[in-house]
Formats: sequence, structure tokens, C-alpha cells
Amino acid sequence: MAFQKLINRSDMIGCVLCHNPPCTDVCTANIDCGVLLRSIWFENEEYASMTLPEKNPCVQCAAPCEKACVINKACGPSQVKIKELITRLYKVKEQPHDIASDLKIDFNCLKSDICGIPIENPFLLSSSVVASTYDMCARAFEAGWAGICFKTICNFPIHECSPRFSALEGDNNSFIGFKNIEQLSDHSVEENMQIFRELKKNYPGKFILASIMGQNEDEWGILAKKCQDAGADAIELNFSCPNMADDGLGSDIGQIPELVTKFTRAAKSACSIPVIAKLTPNVANMSPAAEAAKAGGADGIAAINTIKSITGVNRHTFVSEPSVHGKSALGGYSGAAVKPIALRFIAELGLNKKIEGLHITGMGGIENWTDAAEFILLGSGSLQVTTSVMKYGYRIIDDLKSGLALYMNQKGFTSVSEMKGLGLDSFFMSTDSLERDTIIFPKFNSKKCIGCGRCMVSCADGGHQALELTADRKIRLNPKKCVGCHLCILVCPQKAITSSGIRI
Repeated sequence: MAFQKLINRSDMIGCVLCHNPPCTDVCTANIDCGVLLRSIWFENEEYASMTLPEKNPCVQCAAPCEKACVINKACGPSQVKIKELITRLYKVKEQPHDIASDLKIDFNCLKSDICGIPIENPFLLSSSVVASTYDMCARAFEAGWAGICFKTICNFPIHECSPRFSALEGDNNSFIGFKNIEQLSDHSVEENMQIFRELKKNYPGKFILASIMGQNEDEWGILAKKCQDAGADAIELNFSCPNMADDGLGSDIGQIPELVTKFTRAAKSACSIPVIAKLTPNVANMSPAAEAAKAGGADGIAAINTIKSITGVNRHTFVSEPSVHGKSALGGYSGAAVKPIALRFIAELGLNKKIEGLHITGMGGIENWTDAAEFILLGSGSLQVTTSVMKYGYRIIDDLKSGLALYMNQKGFTSVSEMKGLGLDSFFMSTDSLERDTIIFPKFNSKKCIGCGRCMVSCADGGHQALELTADRKIRLNPKKCVGCHLCILVCPQKAITSSGIRI
């Protein structure tokens, strides 16, 4: 029986996902309220429900968790209804599960590999500030990340500007789209090599992917060899940083297949460990660059890097964000908002027979385990994350691993390789191949419908005028006008409309 989702992220509005949450500290039943709330936020409520005690301690509880909540103290009682949310988790627990609630989940299914090198799970930090010092990488390893792609190493000086981030906000005052104008590692090459040596000594089982950027063939080769000698397990060639586009660097390389081949070959010839080309999404198609990387000897492809962007313009100063002394520039866009674009490129790579056999490490908008599963189903064998870590911290690895492992156990997958690419067979890069002779009507749940008329407005002004709001605020469908576009399903705030599954 399919799991029925009973709690949504919208039910969490108000919770700020505290560090060392006070709701946990005061729980008289010793329940980690903070972890449960975080699991709900990251779409992992089924696993969270399985960790609950057999009996609900909230029934007779005076909810000291809510009194201790930092938001409830600041904005008034019951802003975050922790007691109600945990009680609703018990309703999730009562549902039939494909796995018994004694948590006998096999986490071995998460094992994967990068170009034949085993990794304990598919999750790595991507090349950015989140993996830029020994301490940060060590803490990530301790938290449970399988590896890191270290912030891009180069031979030229880096001097960052301030500020260098901006964002588009979504629910819970968190950002859904994130722009950065940050560049590469500002440590010397030798300082970074020492970090690699210490990480490999203290965490021999963790995967170190060394991101590098050279200015010519010699530099690409020299940096690759130095990283290998310092303990890196593989090399990632940064052909895609949108903030290093001058003088043939960064994304300029990824847009010119000849340069991709030349510099890939230079790095590959200088080292014996796997070489992965990180490609830019700032192109119409990624396949030419991917094929060029393979021609140069690449063992894998990393995609996507950030997208060139402007996140907004201040209406009073007329300067786009972030403003650096009254000036700004194009920057790299990331976060949940770019996931559909990232998946498009991952699918393109996964369907390209000319690069078959190359490892694909996917990234771009991965926040929770469901995102991770989608990347794997379209061909990614490993995954990289930055923006979500910048928002929520290394701790998100707990829900990434447990949510994905639970899903894989339920589906019978014993390894990442078994599910990799399973979503490609049903996907076309063009809509021309889709069936167009049947219509699937929407289905309306009268118990959930509150009569707001949002579906009617959208259908009237953005669809086919197939819905009517009656005098008693009920929705009536005109099947002669309905084309089965399902816009009404997407706009309903109550989730009261679903697909009927009926074809005509």
C-alpha cells in the first residue's frame, strides 16, 4: 500500500529549525522534537514516524516544548504547534508501511562508487565555501557525508568582495534561489595540499574530490598531479564557474568543446586517478562539451554548476544585488529553484549514448532525499550539495541518508547502481513523441474543497473555461470544455483536486 502523505512543509511555517533546539531540551518524554520537526521539513516524515515511542506521550502533555520554542516566545504562544505536529506523526506511524516500524533498515543500499572507487553513500559536499577548510571538511565527515569536492584550487591570487550573496525568498523566510559572486579558494596551493594530506590521514575512508582550475595546459596538469600526490581520490576540472569567466577561465571553457578536450587531456595525462569534467549549464546543450571531455579522457561528468543570473534590482538605488560599493555583476544562481534545469541536463547526459560509461555526479537544487532520488533515477551515480548546506548546515545528511535508504528498501533496491537511470526509459527530450489522443479529467474531493474558487479563476483566465463556481460555492466541471491540462490540480491551495486516472 502506498504511503499517504499526511503532513506537508506548509504545516511547519513558523519553525526556524533551531540549532540545539530548546523544544528538545525540555521534552519530558525525551523525544528529540527538533529532529522530528527537521525531518518533516525535509520530506522525511515517514522515517521520523518510525522512530517514535509506541505510545504518544503528547496526549496528556502540557507541551513545555511549545513554551520553550524561540518563535513562540517571540511571536506569541502556539505559533509552532509542536504537540500537534508530533501527534500527526503518530497518524503517519499508524499507516501500513512496507517496512516494519522496528527500524530494521538496511543502510548498505546507499553504497555507491565514483569511477569505481567505493563510497559509503552517494552524498558529497560540492566545491564551494562549505568544503574549503580542514575543520569544515572534518565536521562534514563526522556528520556522515561520504566525501567532499574541495573548493576550487588555482595558482592565481583570489581576493573576494563583500557582500557576495543575494537570494530570492520562499516559504519560512528561507531562500529558494541563491546567487553568489564568490570565486575560488583563497588559500595557497600548498596550504590546500596540506589539508588534503591531513584529511586523508584522519579520514582514510572518505572520498576527496579535488576541484582545480588552470590557466593553461601546464597548470591543469601540475595541479592535477599535486592533488593526487596529496591524497585526492579524483580530480574535478572546473570548466564552469560563472564568476571566473575572464581570460578563458571558468564557464568560458565549458562553452568551447575544443578547450574541454585539450585541458581534460592535460590533466588526465598528468595523473593516474579519475578525472571528472564539471560542465556549465550556460549552454543550449551540454552534450558537445561532455563528448569533448570524453575525447580528452575524462572518467566522468559533473553537472550542473551555477547559472549566470541577476536576482533583482534595488528599486531605490537602481543597483542589482548584491551591491558592492554601488556596483554589481552577473553571478551564479543555485538552490531549489534550479533543480528542474539541473535535472534537464542530467537527463540529457544520461540519454547520450556517446558518453555511456562515464560517471555522472549530479547537483543543482538538491535539498532533501526526494530530490536525491530524482537525480539518481535520471542517471547520477553520486550527488553533490552546497546551497542546502549553507541554509541548514551539515546536519541535513541525516535526513538525506535515512529518507533515501527507507525509499530504496521499500522499492527493493540494494544499491544506488540498481536504481540509477531507471527514469530515463520513459523520458523524451522533445514533447513530439508524447501520446496526444486521450484526456484525463481532474477529480474533486468535496470534503477537502472550501469553495475558494481559485481553480475556477485559473481555468477561466489561464485554461479552458471548464469550471464553474455555483451559488453554494461548489465546483462544477464541464467535461465538454475540459482538456485535462490539470492546471486546477496545481493551483488548489487545499490539495482537493487530483487526477481521476480516467482516460477518454
